[in-house]
Amino acid sequence: MSESAPIEHPGWLTSGDFTEADEPLRLFAAWFEEASRSEPRDPTAMSLATVDADGMPNVRMVLMKGFDERGFVFYTNVDSQKGRELDATHRGALMFHWKSLNRQVRLRGPVTRVDDAEADICFASRPRLAQIGAWASKQSAPLESRHAFERAIAWQTAKFALGAVPRPPYWTGYRLLPLIMEFWHDRPFRLHDRVEFRRDALDQPWHKTRLYP
Repeated sequence: MSESAPIEHPGWLTSGDFTEADEPLRLFAAWFEEASRSEPRDPTAMSLATVDADGMPNVRMVLMKGFDERGFVFYTNVDSQKGRELDATHRGALMFHWKSLNRQVRLRGPVTRVDDAEADICFASRPRLAQIGAWASKQSAPLESRHAFERAIAWQTAKFALGAVPRPPYWTGYRLLPLIMEFWHDRPFRLHDRVEFRRDALDQPWHKTRLYP
């Protein structure tokens, strides 16, 4: 739609839809269910933002492995750059962008590690080659060549030729517990809908604010 075209029917500026929601986790679950049906790639893909010791931000894509009232979970090597930064600050931010729905969700809050039992279950559910890769990859460390990586994969494949592959001690999950959740939906003429849910602490109630786009 042309941004210079006249606005003939402004009713969609104040229509109900998600702006009437009073609790963010149920709203996220509804949006995620829709994205799971419509997103052509992976609806669990989300950007993860952290900061280093100098305050320089970092952002990368990770996959959400679960969410509930306790928070949003993803897994990584704790010796990676993101793992080190999360362990140092215990804070992070996430963003989902579902282009098929013209929606995005932003989250910010404290981050904790999941317990070992939860990490064990997730690791056991991964394809065997992904398990081998977790042992072979020194994530974020310098790599001299692709061939060196392939040798490491071959060595780990031989090492775990029989039986189950155990979870590496440096591979685990992190859980972001949101204090802020913002929902954004595209509207014509860049007159988007934005709703922010914010709470002062994890045991406090959510407060909703509608934001200018």
